[in-house]
Amino acid sequence: MGKYENLAKEIVKNVGGKENIISLVHCITRLRFQLKDEGKANDDAVKNMDGVVTLMKSGGQYQVVIGNHVSDVFADVCTIADIKQESNNQPQGKKKKSVGGILLDYMSAIMNPIMGILCGVGILKGLLAILTITGILTESDGIYMLLYAASDSLFYFFPIFFGYTAAVKFNMTPLLGATIGAAMVYPAIQGLEDFSVFGIDLSGTSYTSTMIPIILVIMLAAPLERTLKKVIPDVIKTFIAPMLVLLICVPVGFIVIGPIANWISGIVAGALIGVYNISPILCGLLVGASYQVQVVFGIHGGLSVALMLDFLSNGSSALFALVCLPSFAQTAVVLVIWLKTKNQKLKNIALPAWISGIFGITEPAIYGVTLPRIKYFIISCIGAGIGCAYMGLTQVTLYQLTGLGVFSLPMTISPQASSGNLINYIIAIVIAIIVSGVATFILYKDEGNDLQATTNKSNNSSRTINICTPIAGTVIPLSEIKDDAFSQGVLGAGVVIEPKEGKVIAPEDGILMTLFPTNHALGIKMNSGAEILIHIGMDTVQLEGKYFTPKAKQGDTVKKGQVLMEFDLKAIKAAGYSLLTPVIITNTETYADVIETNDQTVSLGDNLIHIILKKEG
Repeated sequence: MGKYENLAKEIVKNVGGKENIISLVHCITRLRFQLKDEGKANDDAVKNMDGVVTLMKSGGQYQVVIGNHVSDVFADVCTIADIKQESNNQPQGKKKKSVGGILLDYMSAIMNPIMGILCGVGILKGLLAILTITGILTESDGIYMLLYAASDSLFYFFPIFFGYTAAVKFNMTPLLGATIGAAMVYPAIQGLEDFSVFGIDLSGTSYTSTMIPIILVIMLAAPLERTLKKVIPDVIKTFIAPMLVLLICVPVGFIVIGPIANWISGIVAGALIGVYNISPILCGLLVGASYQVQVVFGIHGGLSVALMLDFLSNGSSALFALVCLPSFAQTAVVLVIWLKTKNQKLKNIALPAWISGIFGITEPAIYGVTLPRIKYFIISCIGAGIGCAYMGLTQVTLYQLTGLGVFSLPMTISPQASSGNLINYIIAIVIAIIVSGVATFILYKDEGNDLQATTNKSNNSSRTINICTPIAGTVIPLSEIKDDAFSQGVLGAGVVIEPKEGKVIAPEDGILMTLFPTNHALGIKMNSGAEILIHIGMDTVQLEGKYFTPKAKQGDTVKKGQVLMEFDLKAIKAAGYSLLTPVIITNTETYADVIETNDQTVSLGDNLIHIILKKEG
């Protein structure tokens, strides 16, 4: 349960209880209930709750306005009311994913639940390696054997764990998936010298420490289980269905699917190893320089899966080691920017960013600091590439899966490996840090918004931010819109625009922090610090994305004038919806004043809102 548990309980109670809730979704600021009987809801109690901005009733929905943290409240309300988020938080009109997107979605869902444990046992393995190298423990010590079992069991019994998580993703009984995985790694049938089934030679076959075979078996077992549950009488299906699934899937998995999957895995791993063998330096340069770019575009999952296969096949991997280094280059760049900038706002962003980067968490550094200043993002990629090229030259190898950042150091330690492996990894880190850090130190200077903020501060004058028009049309005062959440200014100050063309652009450089799945609302955090909500039309969430065409993705860094959304004006109006579009500064309270334009009509790029910053001190 999250931190809004008490608020969630009060909301559920005062909308008439969970029995009165037909469905629940949320948009960018509101919980949108469909209630069986709105007369059972206590409107006054809902309006007066701490944590609730106001209450709206529109379009057959009971709308509880929360604000920017609505997704957190939504999660707690779903838990209290026994609502499945997966089935209620997604609009039915969602876009189809590409085959690659679907594959990465499934692999992430299967792997992510155990990644924290995976890093934890990897670090434990590294500590055990240190203890044996230093002579504190030996492999025959009882405590060593016990702790080694704790650190190695996850890797050895991978199919059990992946069987469980894959079953969850494929809508199958999770414990049945784990049971199939356990059968695949049953010790008595692993690696037998003389083993055959129905005349098929399976000598030497083993599925310990594998991932792909069990996932493919679950893909067969999940629909089979669902079909059996439909046709088997209720009185016996609870035990007959799993029996039949095991009877069919374990032999097919062990005899047919497993060998094919291991063969495919070998080809993939072999191809990567082939590239590495041709030129480990070039391979390191390419992987190191491109990895952070892949992270930004969300395609690094495919590379990680392929590298995982290499590690699982061999128990070590020089390829997987390469992706552990780029975080150090990124962190070095942000540290230098933090030291050099005179912009206090940028310093406040960069400080926690480089601290988290030490531990391998670089998203704050990438999205908050370097991507908006693309030159320094490129510098970090170059530094990472050069450091990884050295790793390829010296063939630095990963022996266990640990965390990233400083937690990656134990990954290169093995009782059988020389200390040179760790030393070369440290040298590669130092190279990446020096190249990235020195280049940033030489080239960095406050520019654009950073320089403007610095200059304004030094002049000790009233600092301002100008927000340009993201959508062309007629300007209407916010107070005149028929929606209390906007008209009363509870979500922030701003204006309303009646669009004359179906296009939304980025008013300034920044990050598209929020793009609701129905595409009717966008939240942008400007590099200046202003947070802007653009809500296209009234109640257009009910269109479920119809007539809206996004031109950017949530999390994208956007440039001033970039088209973010296109929408069909005529079709939306014909569907009976108002196109009045609030443009709101959602963090209004952080500024001294927010002044709207006096112009009655505005074109794209015109000055729309003038923000006056509070004086420091």
